[in-house]
Amino acid sequence: MSEIAFLLNGETVKLADVPPTRTLLDWLREDRGLTGTKEGCNEGDCGACTVMVTDDSGARALNACILFLPQLQGKAVRTVEGIAGPGGALHPVQQAMIEHHGSQCGFCTPGFVVSMATAHLNGRRDFDDQLAGNLCRCTGYAPIVRAAEAAADAPVPDWLRDDLSSIDPEVSSGGAPAQPERGADGPPPTWIAPRDAETLADWYSAHPEATLVAGATDVGLWVTKALRELRPVAFLSGIVDLSGIDVTDDSIRFGATATLTDVAEAVRPHHPDFAELIRRYGSVQVRNAATIGGNIANGSPIGDSPPALIALGATLHLRKGNARREMPLENFFLDYGKQDRQPGEFVEAVAIPRQPDRLRCYKLSKRFDQDISAVCGCFSITVEDGMVAAARIAFGGMAGIPKRAAHVEAAITGKRWNEDTVAAAWEAWEHDFTPMSDMRASAEYRLHAARNMLTRCLLEDLGAVTRVLEVQP
Repeated sequence: MSEIAFLLNGETVKLADVPPTRTLLDWLREDRGLTGTKEGCNEGDCGACTVMVTDDSGARALNACILFLPQLQGKAVRTVEGIAGPGGALHPVQQAMIEHHGSQCGFCTPGFVVSMATAHLNGRRDFDDQLAGNLCRCTGYAPIVRAAEAAADAPVPDWLRDDLSSIDPEVSSGGAPAQPERGADGPPPTWIAPRDAETLADWYSAHPEATLVAGATDVGLWVTKALRELRPVAFLSGIVDLSGIDVTDDSIRFGATATLTDVAEAVRPHHPDFAELIRRYGSVQVRNAATIGGNIANGSPIGDSPPALIALGATLHLRKGNARREMPLENFFLDYGKQDRQPGEFVEAVAIPRQPDRLRCYKLSKRFDQDISAVCGCFSITVEDGMVAAARIAFGGMAGIPKRAAHVEAAITGKRWNEDTVAAAWEAWEHDFTPMSDMRASAEYRLHAARNMLTRCLLEDLGAVTRVLEVQP
């Protein structure tokens, strides 16, 4: 029997024989009658299903529509019904939403309230970022942001601060999630939650057909949109030794299950363009769940972290059983949907060498925030005495895989870093990329945009302001 335990709006919940891909959203609405959490897009895009999830690392806003029940083991969950206090006392953000007329049709309001309450608990005042993952079609954001600002200085209610201290010992210690039994006969469990990488390595090597789930921001859509049955499943969020970020004098190593929120914070002092790229390609709810390893392992040609990591000379660390190997990250991607990963092998970490910050990242998408890239270009160009001494250029959205622009790199290396060199490399682009046309952009547009990004990189090095958020009238 597989049992999980968690805290829901202050009360302990224990569930036995939980289907591995039952979403929190469906369970809340269908089994518990908590219908304040809404189903909008069912893919983590609109924020109507936002819940607050608290564990030892703090409180996070997450999308319940792509959050599977086994991921909640040992955590505390607050839905919009639990944001108000005992006796119905309103949370400061709820009162502010009333006073500032932050709701019209009301469908999106529960998600906004939970996102605002989580930001309030964490002392965040960057409301445009904190609310970017909640969509409103009728009220408009101005009164909602005004409500968040009005509530910012109010004290955090005690009932939200007390979640972790209120979890009973069985829940806080992790309860009894399904674990692999080494050497046991019979079929594997429908899901497991290994506590360390050693256990995962043993079990996954023996069951390579399994699906690994860390944040479920991609796999969740396999279930909600593609209606796939996933059996067996290994949930990785409890593996502490895969989640660390280690900054040394020589490298920055990201454990595979480090969330993009944590990756952005760790990398910001060293490569702020990488952190800004992460801020744009997912909402707070998505970044709080998505992992750096998942963004690499799914092999998407439009995943935004691989171009930046490749430009920085990243090394990928893989593990199968007790065997480990490493490779330059660009070598991991072989063809569309195909990576250099053996059955039963998983991404353990990715590391970038410490280096002076030369990274420039440019994301082109139809929507500025929380959108899929049409083109994502990342440049690390070393200039010495006005000459290009070395160049690493990588793109997403320009091929079936994240890919280096090897011919362009060769065309500019050893040349003077100026507009003439950029122009002389014009033909080299076609040797590196043959992009496709789709709903996001035509092949011609993508190729022209990529060429322009190299010009933009040069102009920024010369001191020009090219970023839309920095340009002043």
